[in-house]
Amino acid sequence: MAEFFLELFSEEIPARMQEAAAEQLAKLVGAQLAPLSPRDIKAFGAARRIAVVATIDAEVPESASEVRGPKLSAPPQALEGFLRKNGAAREELVEEDGYFLLRRNLPSRPAGELIAGEFAQALAGFGWPKSMRWGQSGAFTWVRPLRRVVCLLDGKVIPFTLGPVASGDQSEGHRFLAPGAFRVTSAAQWQEELRARRVIVDADERRKTIAEGLRAAAGAKGLSVAGDAGLLDEVAGLVEWPVCLIGAIDPGQMALPPEVRELSMKVNQRYFATRDAAGTPAPYFAFVANIAANDGGAAIIAGNERVLRARLADAEHFWAQDRKQTLDSWLPKLDAVTFHAKLGTQHARAGRIEALAREIALALGADAAAADAAARAGRLCKADLVSGMVGEFPELQGIMGGYYAEASGEGDAIAGAIRTHYQPKGPSDEVPSGVVSAAVALADKIDTLREFFRIGETPTGSGDPFALRRAALGVIRIVLENGLRLNLMPLVGAEVFDFLIERLRVKLRGEGKRFDVLNAVLDTARDDDLTRLIARTEALGAFLATEDGANLLAAYRRSTNILRIEDAKDGPHEGTIDPGLLAEAAEIALADALEAVDREAMRRLADEDFAGAMRGFAALRAPVDAFFDHVTVNATGAELRRNRLRLLARLRDVMHRVADFSKLEG
Repeated sequence: MAEFFLELFSEEIPARMQEAAAEQLAKLVGAQLAPLSPRDIKAFGAARRIAVVATIDAEVPESASEVRGPKLSAPPQALEGFLRKNGAAREELVEEDGYFLLRRNLPSRPAGELIAGEFAQALAGFGWPKSMRWGQSGAFTWVRPLRRVVCLLDGKVIPFTLGPVASGDQSEGHRFLAPGAFRVTSAAQWQEELRARRVIVDADERRKTIAEGLRAAAGAKGLSVAGDAGLLDEVAGLVEWPVCLIGAIDPGQMALPPEVRELSMKVNQRYFATRDAAGTPAPYFAFVANIAANDGGAAIIAGNERVLRARLADAEHFWAQDRKQTLDSWLPKLDAVTFHAKLGTQHARAGRIEALAREIALALGADAAAADAAARAGRLCKADLVSGMVGEFPELQGIMGGYYAEASGEGDAIAGAIRTHYQPKGPSDEVPSGVVSAAVALADKIDTLREFFRIGETPTGSGDPFALRRAALGVIRIVLENGLRLNLMPLVGAEVFDFLIERLRVKLRGEGKRFDVLNAVLDTARDDDLTRLIARTEALGAFLATEDGANLLAAYRRSTNILRIEDAKDGPHEGTIDPGLLAEAAEIALADALEAVDREAMRRLADEDFAGAMRGFAALRAPVDAFFDHVTVNATGAELRRNRLRLLARLRDVMHRVADFSKLEG
């Protein structure tokens, strides 16, 4: 066994690319060194380097190879080309099954020979999302200028050239705290030396160090840091030696909406927001420096406070200017904002959302005042797109509309609906609640779905440029999490409804639930009330998880298998059961049970008591079991046989009142 170590040291790699690059390097090493059985592969990604270490065999073992050449009937030029390509002589070939074959015994090869011979070419094709051409020829590309390559096999340099850089054993530590090169002898020594030179090279360790450092720095002032996993990941990719510090926010700038202040801090400066003991925004920010200063960070903190004051002063300007106008005064400007070339302007869209929000609110049982509020919020929900603040921070659309609606005297219900109408934006985002807010959010998403489906811009494969899958999932979540009773078909049409159902299947699958139960219910009840549909699905799923449910499903499948075979002979075997032909006690009991269960199931289904309907079906288990134990379906008498087959068909049809059990898997 031998240790293989590779480090590619460059100028700063964008934080968003580091993790993927480290993973790609690990895969590349695994593929290129496959003949050496690489194992225990570990990759590293940091601001100025990606690296990988692996345990490999010391040599490629001796092996036999066989390469099929051209057909025996091929022209001489083909044979000559094959020999030239493989560096072989004609005498080495054998003829077999109409082809020339080249069989060779390959001797063992030292690991270093394999690496030196093939590795550089593989690395030259490394895929970066964006890269630079540099060097004298301009032919070599890398994410940023490559400065050093360390490639070692058990501490010895494996020589090769990558672009303009030759491999060696020299690396570098922190640019400012420990400049200059040092010699690398192993992966473990490399990590220890880097730590001594103020570089934490392991991404997970950096992330943990930052999280703990932020918590400690904030805790010293009685504060907590607002959680932001994405920002934490980004900052971990920006620094090599994280030092966590706390700065103060100008008290006057705390009057800005917290979303504005915190987004400006995050987007422009990569600062973390803080909270006081009550959980409200505190006049401090947390940040991570890449240097341990002799003054404890005082100068760094002061500099960052100055920068933040200037950033927030810009936000204060937009906040003051925007509030000089009412929200509805911006509506005419939406005529100049195109929603989509085929779908018109945002002003036209606002009109559609206005009408649709009113329709949905009324369908949800809202009174006239609430329906008017939903319509008004729908009309105004896109107005903030032309505000100065949203122009600077597009992420705040909707949120700023809510603030400006309050300032314009529109009322809490309208302001709240505008503020939340884009929600949910992701799987962890909350859904709007309340009739007015839910109606506007649904109207926004349903309009998106209807209009893009109307012009044929539907998702294909993994492509979804207009986020229609997210819109569909938003509709589903708003309806289900609020328990809304809403018939969607009149609002969306059949094509969009089918798309919603497909997204519902995906949602259930992602939650580890049985989407085949949904399919079974849908085949019986084409229900466009998602709340009722899911209640029915969950009741059936719970029943199937019981012993009675599992046994009844087995009986159903046995019945339908018999019917399929017998129907092919002289079926279908449907129609009224003749009571006079019910000769056995078990078939009489089953016929009676089916009638009783059918009446009860229909009543409970009409009352939407789906769990009760399922409990009723449990009463069928005993008579069904007895029927198959004591009754011969294919009796010798033709009429008796047909009557018993009709009894099985009746069992199938009664069970289909709830769901098409043939759609169930497993």
